[in-house]
Amino acid sequence: MPKFSLKQISGVVPAMLSTFGEDEKLDLKRARALTSHLCEKKIGGLYLTGSTGEGFMMTAEERKAFVEAVIDEVDGRVPVIVHAGAISTAASEDLARHAAKAGADAISSVPPIYWRFSDDSIAGYYADLVQAAGLPMIVYNIALAGLVSFEMIRRLGAIDGVEGIKYTSTTHYDMFRIKEALGEDFRVYSGSDEMAVSGLAFGSDGIIGSTYNLLADLFIRLDEQMKAGDLAGAERTQKEANRLIFCLLRYDLLPALKLLLKSEENVDAGICRRPFTRYAPDQQAEIIADFRGIKRELGL
Repeated sequence: MPKFSLKQISGVVPAMLSTFGEDEKLDLKRARALTSHLCEKKIGGLYLTGSTGEGFMMTAEERKAFVEAVIDEVDGRVPVIVHAGAISTAASEDLARHAAKAGADAISSVPPIYWRFSDDSIAGYYADLVQAAGLPMIVYNIALAGLVSFEMIRRLGAIDGVEGIKYTSTTHYDMFRIKEALGEDFRVYSGSDEMAVSGLAFGSDGIIGSTYNLLADLFIRLDEQMKAGDLAGAERTQKEANRLIFCLLRYDLLPALKLLLKSEENVDAGICRRPFTRYAPDQQAEIIADFRGIKRELGL
């Protein structure tokens, strides 16, 4: 049984990095260290094995091992959402069932990818995953996997067990429309880190993002400012965060996040699997200096 309902998942939810050693093998000791580090902050939960977690670069057994280690380390401190998406429904169902068995509170998935599937096929995919897991489903809407239309979101939201969406798009006005169409109980999570204020202002129930692995403190401050009605303060915090985000985006994001976690937070999240960039020592020094320079300018 899940420890948390979807209504209890809010606030800042890092889309957690997966941890690999220098040989690119999964490193569960590093996974536990990163989990502990994030749980010590006021995060609202963790989102595992999605895009940030290099889920599609991992075998099913690796994904399961990572999920088990993280959930064990979390030990009920925060909710856990597991991205169970794979290319086939059968593979996704297997990951969804495992997530439920491992103690996840919800599952998530991008729409079926690579082939251009019909709306009926996409709807069937989500219905099958919900049935397999018996957990709430958060649809993952992101351009990387092909955004689904507003009408398709309405259709998916009508499926029993589909209870939310991770909305990684700039069309934030649709968040109002989603709530109007599916009701206030349907959970909407904003997935664009650089637009967190906009997402929260347009009715999202929380924010899920990559850079929260490194910038959680800034976004927790932003979330608290929004809850307190301090829009001006939240906008200032967003601008500070965006200076750092745009610095990260000058490089390969995930390798840069892992490098800076080690240099700035003393948390070794390992490396990314190829074909993500493997930065040479001089390039690493440049990234660290660039990031620290902006932090100094901001007084952080």
